[in-house]
Amino acid sequence: MNKLYKHIMESFSSRFPKAFSDLSYIKLKYKLRFNRDINLSEPTGFNEKLNWLKLYYRNPKFTMMADKYWVKQYVAEKIGEQYVVPCYGYWKSVSEIEYDKLPDKVFLKSTHDSGGGILVDKTRINLKRIRKRFNRKMLIGKNWYWNLREYPYKYIEPGIIAEEYLDEGTGCELHDYKFYCFNGKPEYMYITNKGSKIYENYYDLDFNPVNISHGYERFTPEFSKPVNFEKMIELAGILSKGLPFVRVDFFNVNGKLYFGEFTFYDWGGMKPLNEPWETYLGNLIILPTKK
Repeated sequence: MNKLYKHIMESFSSRFPKAFSDLSYIKLKYKLRFNRDINLSEPTGFNEKLNWLKLYYRNPKFTMMADKYWVKQYVAEKIGEQYVVPCYGYWKSVSEIEYDKLPDKVFLKSTHDSGGGILVDKTRINLKRIRKRFNRKMLIGKNWYWNLREYPYKYIEPGIIAEEYLDEGTGCELHDYKFYCFNGKPEYMYITNKGSKIYENYYDLDFNPVNISHGYERFTPEFSKPVNFEKMIELAGILSKGLPFVRVDFFNVNGKLYFGEFTFYDWGGMKPLNEPWETYLGNLIILPTKK
C-alpha cells in the first residue's frame, strides 16, 4: 500500500469515523493495520474472527458487561460480590463528584471507554487536573464505539465512578491477569502491567511460558505461579460461559482476587499476534450464527 495513501486514509478515518459504515470502516482499518484485505466470508485468523464478531455477533448483555459500573452487579451475581472492586460513588459529570465522602485514596475512571483512570489522593488533590481529564473524556470520548466499532460500547451512558484503590504493596505497578476464553473454556493467559511501558508474559493453564506475542517485550525474570491461579481459571470459565470469545481480566492483590473487566475484542481486533498463534488461536474461536 502506498505510504502517502495509507497516511491520508489513517488520518481521515480517525478524524471522521462516522463517515464510514461499520463494514467499510472495519475493512479499511484492517487493511491499514495488517496490509491485507480481511476475509469476512471465511475468516480464519484470531483478529479476523474478532472483527467478524464485531459485525455479526451482538449479544444484548454486552452493554452491561462493558459498562464499568453496571458490570459490578453482573459479576457479583455470577461469581460473588467478594470479587468485585468496591465502588464509592457514581456521577454523570465531574462537577458532581463528592470528594468529602470519599476515602483518602480512590481510583476515578469513566464507565464508557477504555483506560484513562486516575488515582486521587485527597492529601494533594489536583482538581484542575481531574476536571480536565474527565471533561475531555465525557465530551471527546463520549462514545468509544466509533474508535474501532466495538459494539459493547455503543449504548453505554457516560459516567464516572470512584473505586477502591488497589495496591499490591510492592511500590510497583498493578498487574493484570488476562485470560483468553473460548466458549467458557480458558485456554491461555498473560500477565501485564498498568503503566507507561507495556510488557506481556503469556502462559498456558499449567503456567508454562508460551511465546505468544503482540510485539511487546517479555518481563524477566518469569513470574511465579500465583497460589490462587486455579481459582482464577475457574472464575474465568464461569464468566465466559456461552461466549465465542472474551478476555476475562483479574487483579490479584496480595492473594485476593478482583474482577477487572471483560474485553470482547482483544486489542480491538487490530493487534496482530506472531504466527503460528494468529492462526491457532483463530481456530479456537467457533463463530456463532450471525445476529
